[in-house]
Amino acid sequence: MTALHEDRAAGREPGRPAQRSRGAEDPGAALPALRRLVGPAADGFAGSTWGERPLLTRAEDLPRGFEDLLSAGAVDELVSRRGLRTPFLRVAKQGSTLPDRSFTAGGGVGAAVGDQVSDDKLVHLFADGSTMVLQGLHRTWPPLVDLSQALAADLGHPVQVNAYVTPPQSRGFDDHYDVHDVFVLQVEGEKRWRIHEPVHPRPLRDQPWTAHRAAVEEEAAREPLIDVVLRPGDCLYLPRGYLHAATALGGVSTHLTIGVHAWTRHALADQLVRAALADLAEDEEVRASLPLGARVEDPASTADDLELVRDRLLRAVEAVDAARLAAPLGAQVRANQRAEPVGPLAQLRAAQEVETSGDAGGLVLRAHLAATVEERPDGSALLRSRAGDLPLAAEDVAPVRRLLDVDPPAVGDETAGGRDRSTGGAADLGPDLARRLVLAGVLVPR
Repeated sequence: MTALHEDRAAGREPGRPAQRSRGAEDPGAALPALRRLVGPAADGFAGSTWGERPLLTRAEDLPRGFEDLLSAGAVDELVSRRGLRTPFLRVAKQGSTLPDRSFTAGGGVGAAVGDQVSDDKLVHLFADGSTMVLQGLHRTWPPLVDLSQALAADLGHPVQVNAYVTPPQSRGFDDHYDVHDVFVLQVEGEKRWRIHEPVHPRPLRDQPWTAHRAAVEEEAAREPLIDVVLRPGDCLYLPRGYLHAATALGGVSTHLTIGVHAWTRHALADQLVRAALADLAEDEEVRASLPLGARVEDPASTADDLELVRDRLLRAVEAVDAARLAAPLGAQVRANQRAEPVGPLAQLRAAQEVETSGDAGGLVLRAHLAATVEERPDGSALLRSRAGDLPLAAEDVAPVRRLLDVDPPAVGDETAGGRDRSTGGAADLGPDLARRLVLAGVLVPR
């Protein structure tokens, strides 16, 4: 039974927690970014909802609405004044994505890049019923940069943000499923959502709905599992695989979709096999050539060799422990998200001030770095983070470790998502090391 069906059985409006009012939760509770999206349900989200069932949270049960994250004025600014290029915008109508040339053009003298978004073309397309999809807003719009980074820190899974702006009585896409979990944040207008059971539960990223098109169409023809209207300030969570389609009602509808690209056991299996294969490359018998005249397409011809390889591979897999996978998985963690944005000019000024004054007390650790220190046999180390790799001399290792190990902040700041932002541990660094860390993007001005 889904969360929405349980609400109906209890006599409540679907998705609405009983006897809660807007802002009723403690704003200083754990997981502040998640709490902003699901309210009191954040307390049990990990155990009862995550990856398992849909959850609808109404606006009155959340600390505030979503108008600060994106507005109609923000949409107009993005498509008319920011020089967006594809793929930061795409346009769809009745289930089909329009070709880029239908909504792009050159930018004129001095900015003649041919795939810039054309506001003039968008006016006509939007009036004709097309949906604007602003993609990658976790990279281009500051409030969503902050929220996405904080939410990724709360969830432990990377996130992305798109916006869907749909004219009245229009549908952007047909029934489909996503290969990532989504939080749908209704910003403006109303949109009717129809949710159906998965036809391929928990799909991987390379298992799109188009590979199950017939099953999707068959399931979409049935009675929906959930049929609900989202209003401004409402949030709908859908695990990956649930079919959905949405139609704007009455006026223009704008909603944000926060996609959560969940780490899976399959991802662990992939890294496990990679590590085992690397070990097998050191096995001379496995490296041996097959006999002359081998017919690899004939199972009987390769049966004995396959058994040898199977035996060695199983042994290699069993020999790989979790610690062995930390480095490759850590590299993926760093690649999947950005660190807190920094300004090159501000960083250069901060480095010059440290060099001049010898005081690093005004610096803090950059948020969302995902930093680790990899020590070498000679005592030196490599500081790996989303800012890149920085070699450390032996005498730098201990102070950098102290910098990274400062206590995390008290919960409640939904945009912090990093280490202690008040002291940062930088005051204990020497000016030369502090300057290098600033220029490497590890320390930032407070």
